[in-house]
Amino acid sequence: MFLPTLVSRSVSVVHPPILETRSLAWPDEAACEATARALAVRPGIADAFIELRGPLGAGKTTFARCLLRALGVQGRIKSPTYAVMEPYELPGGGTAAHFDFYRFSDPREWLEAGFRDAFAAPGLKLAEWPEQAGDLLPTPDLRVQIEPGDDASRQVLVQACTPHGQALIA
Repeated sequence: MFLPTLVSRSVSVVHPPILETRSLAWPDEAACEATARALAVRPGIADAFIELRGPLGAGKTTFARCLLRALGVQGRIKSPTYAVMEPYELPGGGTAAHFDFYRFSDPREWLEAGFRDAFAAPGLKLAEWPEQAGDLLPTPDLRVQIEPGDDASRQVLVQACTPHGQALIA
């Protein structure tokens, strides 16, 4: 059963059930990189949808960058804050798309941008600020909630929302 909730900017979002949860502590960026490397070797990661949540400066883009690097992406990996989507080719075939919906003021912008087709296509999808797309996004395989500490540390909650997500964090 899906229960609607309200999030910042008064965007209504439907949250899928959470099948499994892992809590992590990242004392520094090296711990973030280690998590990304561990996830990168999981079968099926190249066709997963991962939501990245947390306040500004939490480390969402850093985690996405670490994961893309761990998957073998070379060259500059930039934040999609202004472009909204940055596409990447994965070595050995496949694609990844890194989205940032922070600047969306209405979930319909997701539809107008043509992202329904992007999410229907195979490949890894990483979405920052998914709540800005309202309930238009598909159910994520993983939801990664990053909360900054008083120093460089982060508390991270990884939630599997699909059986595919459960396999990724098993």
